[in-house]
Amino acid sequence: MRRTIVLLDVMDTLVRDPFRDIPAFFGMESDTLWQLKHPDAWIRFEHGERSRDGFLDEFFADGRSFDHAAFESMIRDGYAFLPGIERLLAELAATQRTGALSVHALSNYPEWYVWIEDKLRLSRFLEWSFVSCLVGLRKPDPKLYEHVLRTLDAAPEDCLFVDDRQKNLDPAAALGMRTHLFQDANGLRDALVAEGILPAPTA
Repeated sequence: MRRTIVLLDVMDTLVRDPFRDIPAFFGMESDTLWQLKHPDAWIRFEHGERSRDGFLDEFFADGRSFDHAAFESMIRDGYAFLPGIERLLAELAATQRTGALSVHALSNYPEWYVWIEDKLRLSRFLEWSFVSCLVGLRKPDPKLYEHVLRTLDAAPEDCLFVDDRQKNLDPAAALGMRTHLFQDANGLRDALVAEGILPAPTA
């Protein structure tokens, strides 16, 4: 029996991204904050090249200090399932019990992913298999998708990758994976039904 593998982006696909709350935390307009922040500290943090403390120490390009504890509390408080997603993930988890389906996170994110797990317990529904801080690769690097296929010993056509950014989907599609551009839970449900992963709703 062939497996079907569902690869799910996490931030702004399954879970609200609290990064959007950062400008308000600092009392700045977004444009001002993006001009003041360090140009590549976040990317290194997502790659697993910086610890939490290291990232916060260099958050601003000029090295200014701020309340790290309050900042991290704001991030933690901001995590929440997007509407309809928890129920949809539960349906996928029930399907996984048949043995024909496996579901994995494919996420650009730093070690903060453990806070998401602590709060929302995503591991009820998926495996945290491909988080950028763990594998040292970020979307849309084609090497990441090749790593996924090697690790899972999977054919591209057996994989459905869901992300809210087209630029992350394009390299996966180029390898032969099926893809879905996430907009909301209803649209994702329709796609999963169309793929034969979830049963069609009964009248």
